[in-house]
Amino acid sequence: MNNPPPFMAFFSANLPFVARAALEPLRFWVRQSPWFQGKNTDAWFEVDAAVLDRLQAEYNGEWAQLGMQLLTRQPFAFSDSRFAGNAWNQPMFGSLAALYLLNSRFLMRLIDELPIESGKLRQRLIFLVEQLIAAGAPSNYLSSNPEALERVVQTGGASLLSGLLHLASDLKEGKLRQCDSGAFEVGVNLATTPGQVVYQNPLFQLIQYAPQGETQFKRPLLMVPPAINKYYILDMQPESSLVRHALEQGHPVFLVSWRNVDESLASTTWDDYVEQGILEAIKVTQAISGEKQLNLLGYCVGGTLLACGLAVLAARGEKPAASLTLLVTLLDFEDTGVLSTFIDEDVVRYREHTIGGAQGKFGLFRGEDMGNTFSLLRPNELWWNYGVEKYLKGQKPRSLDLLYWNNDHTHLPGAMYCWYLRHTYLQNELKTGKLQVCGETLDLSKLDMPTYLVGAREDHIVPWRSAFTSGRLLKGPTRFVLGASGHIAGVINPASKNRRSYWTNEALPGDPEQWLEGAVEQPGSWWGDWIDWLGKRAGKRGQATISLGSSDYMPLEPAPGQYVLHRG
Repeated sequence: MNNPPPFMAFFSANLPFVARAALEPLRFWVRQSPWFQGKNTDAWFEVDAAVLDRLQAEYNGEWAQLGMQLLTRQPFAFSDSRFAGNAWNQPMFGSLAALYLLNSRFLMRLIDELPIESGKLRQRLIFLVEQLIAAGAPSNYLSSNPEALERVVQTGGASLLSGLLHLASDLKEGKLRQCDSGAFEVGVNLATTPGQVVYQNPLFQLIQYAPQGETQFKRPLLMVPPAINKYYILDMQPESSLVRHALEQGHPVFLVSWRNVDESLASTTWDDYVEQGILEAIKVTQAISGEKQLNLLGYCVGGTLLACGLAVLAARGEKPAASLTLLVTLLDFEDTGVLSTFIDEDVVRYREHTIGGAQGKFGLFRGEDMGNTFSLLRPNELWWNYGVEKYLKGQKPRSLDLLYWNNDHTHLPGAMYCWYLRHTYLQNELKTGKLQVCGETLDLSKLDMPTYLVGAREDHIVPWRSAFTSGRLLKGPTRFVLGASGHIAGVINPASKNRRSYWTNEALPGDPEQWLEGAVEQPGSWWGDWIDWLGKRAGKRGQATISLGSSDYMPLEPAPGQYVLHRG
C-alpha cells in the first residue's frame, strides 16, 4: 500500500481527467475481465464526440476552480470520511484528495454516457470501476496519506512495524479482520443469555432459553437466523440481544443454531435444511412447549428457509404458525440490488460444477468468500478503511461486537448453496407456485398467517423495496416496518439505546414508493412496535416455566452450545 499500480494511477489523483484518453484504458480493462468475455464491448466506447467535449469542458471548469483554490491557499475541507482529518486540509495533500474526487466523479459520468444496452452489463462495469476508484484513493497509500506519515514520525517508525504485524496476522488467517479478535468470546461476553440445548442433529442445535421474569406468554417464539452466519447476531451483548429483549417481554424463546458445516456435509441440500432443519425445529418446539401453534421469526436467508418450510407444511395440510416475522428477507428475487452483479448462468454453472455436485464433486462455499463479497459491496466503508487503519497507521482494530460477529465466518454446503443461487437469485422460482421442495410444490399464497415484515432503508444485501414486495406473495394480514441503517444495524437496534428511527404506515398499498410517501418516521427502535404486535398473538400469560426441555428432549448442554463455537 505504498504506491498504486501503474494502470490504477491513471484513475487516481496523479493525472487530470481527459475524457477521450480515459476510454482506452477502460476498453483494455473490460477486454481483460472474464465478466465480459464474448460480449461486443468495443461498441460501448463509441461515444459521440460532442458528449466527450461537453464532459471535458465541464471538467476543465471544475479543475480551474480547484487550481484557483490551491493558488490562493484556501483551506480544503471534505465531507468524505477518508479525507476528513485536519491533515488533509494542507495544500499538498488536500489538492491530491480534491483532484482524486474530481476525477472519480467525472469517470462515473463518462460511464453513464457509454452506450451499453444490457442493464446487468452496465451494473457490472459500474461495480468494477467503483472498485478501481476506491482502490486508487490517495488515502490508501503511505506516500500520499498525511495521517499515516504523521504516525510514522510520531511513533518513530513503530506504526510501520505494527502495520506489518497486522498484515502478517491477517495473511495467516486468510482474511482482513475488521475487529480485535481478542475483545470478545462467544459464551463469555457474547451469546450469554441463559438457556439449554434441548435437541441437535447434524445440521443444527435447538436452544431453549430460560425465562427472564416470573410470568410469560403461553405461545413460544421460534427464531431462525441465517444459515450463512452464526446465530448470535440475535443474542449479542445483553443490552443489544433481541433474544433477551423478547424474553424480558414475556415470550418463551427457542432458537436454531446452525452448524458451521465441514466437508462431510458438503452434499447437504436445500431440502435437507428445510426438512431436517426448519421442520424438525418446529416439531421439537411444539413437543416441548405443548403448543401446536408457534410464533415464528426468520432473519435474512433464515426467513427464506422458514417460508419454504411453512409452504411445505401447508402442502401437507399443516399450519403451525400463529404469526410470522421476516427480518430483511427475500422471497421475491426480482430485484436483488448490487448482489445480482455477481450472478448469472455462467457463474452458477461454474459453482455447480466445482462444489455443487454437477460432476459428482461436492465442496463448500467458504464463509470468507461471502464476507469478502459483502465487504466489497461497500469498499470504502468495509474494506479499504480497515486496511488503512491497521496496515498504514498500525492501529489496533476496533472492539465492536458486530464486527467480531461479521468476521466469525461460517461455510455452506456446496449443494445447498448452488440450489439457492439457481432457484432464487437466478431463476426467481419461489414465487412461481411450481417449485418442488421436499417432495411438495411450494405455494406461498397458502401462507395466510399474520406477518410482520422488516426492511432496512440502507440495506445493500436485501433492498428494502424487495423486502416489501416479497410480502405480497403472502396472503395473510401484513404489517411492514422500515428501519433506518443497513442489513445488520437496521435490525439490531436495541430499544434500550433509543437510537436511529423507523417508519410505519397503517395502510399497505401495493407499491413500496406509495407506502413510503404515506409513512411516518418514528424515533428509536422498531423493537417496541414489534413487541406490541407480537404480544397480541402470544396467547395468555401465566407462570413462567422454570424447567427446560422435556422427558423426550432432555437438555444436552448449556447455551450457547458447541455448534456456534466451531470456527472454520
